[in-house]
Amino acid sequence: MKDVTISKDIIYIGADDKDIDLFESQYIVPNGVSYNSYIIIDEKIAIMDTVDKRKTDEWLSNLEKALNGRTPNYLVISHLEPDHAGNIGTVVEKYPDIKLVGNSKIFAFLPQFFNIEDLDSRKVEVKEGDVLDLGTHKLHFIMAPMVHWPEVMMEYEETEKILFSADGFGKFGSLDTDEDWDCEARRYYFNIVGKYGAQVQAVLKKASGLDIKMICPLHGPILKENLGHYIGKYDIWSKYETESEGVYIACASIHGNTLKACEKLKEILEEKGVPKVVLADLSREDWAEAVEDSFRYGKIVFASATYNMEMFTPMRDLLLNLKEKNYQNKKVAIIENGTWAPNAAKCIKETLSTMKNVEIIEPVVTIKSALKQENIEQLNILAENLF
Repeated sequence: MKDVTISKDIIYIGADDKDIDLFESQYIVPNGVSYNSYIIIDEKIAIMDTVDKRKTDEWLSNLEKALNGRTPNYLVISHLEPDHAGNIGTVVEKYPDIKLVGNSKIFAFLPQFFNIEDLDSRKVEVKEGDVLDLGTHKLHFIMAPMVHWPEVMMEYEETEKILFSADGFGKFGSLDTDEDWDCEARRYYFNIVGKYGAQVQAVLKKASGLDIKMICPLHGPILKENLGHYIGKYDIWSKYETESEGVYIACASIHGNTLKACEKLKEILEEKGVPKVVLADLSREDWAEAVEDSFRYGKIVFASATYNMEMFTPMRDLLLNLKEKNYQNKKVAIIENGTWAPNAAKCIKETLSTMKNVEIIEPVVTIKSALKQENIEQLNILAENLF
């Protein structure tokens, strides 16, 4: 893992996980993931969250090196998901006098994960606006319910002006991965936090009143420069606004004929000067990336073969994921295919009708088996109506 410098008194003690195959047992992470944890060295010493049990040994080594023989006073628990809270029991066992800092929901859920003796005597329960005085450093607590669990809270350290943002502003990828932040942060956001845009907006309003010089999330790089860019992205994402001009074509094709129609539409749109046209074969696309791009672009084409009188499975899975994640504010076109009874468009429309502010652009293009000249004419009209 590359060197992560925060400040003289605030030290990174997290770990990269490059061997994990699926994050949360569902998200492909080709470049792994980081479990971020920090320690504040002051008159009182505070550990800021732990890490997944997959990296216990490395984390303990980093912790002991940072402590350099000292004993921590507090463990601040921002989020109880096991990839961050997996070593709470380890800390309590190793440092029996340590105090646990959390809110009421954290302490309600904690016994579901750990059997901690004398929990009542060691807990420090905090609420919105409370301050933990460590000496020079002071932590202000910001409740962030449903970003993305109900017990989540963030901490603002007033002396060094650092926001410890829990899962907010996190991304996939180990810390030594050299990649664009936006792409993997977007995929992380919409798949994990995206349903809770209103709650993210509430936290952003709280954060707007703070003088933030650095953001320390629980996954991904520490953000030190151009913070307006990252906060701006979160503002767009949590308002469900269009981030990128262009068209995203999500295609669920069984034997390739529906895909050929989508390739033709892509060609027509590009000839018309559409700035960005992205075509994804849902049978082969990372489903979480398909979710990400369906939110990213303002205009989407859902194209599906008919399968068992329904949408083809990859399209059904995408739309159900989008519904679950609060999909809204889009202009949508539909292409269907079927040999004897095309029915995918009807099923797509039924699912979209359960979503907020989704406008369907006509005409719906119906292909019977293979692309014909009349279909190409329909695709030209659809392209005109898309832009």
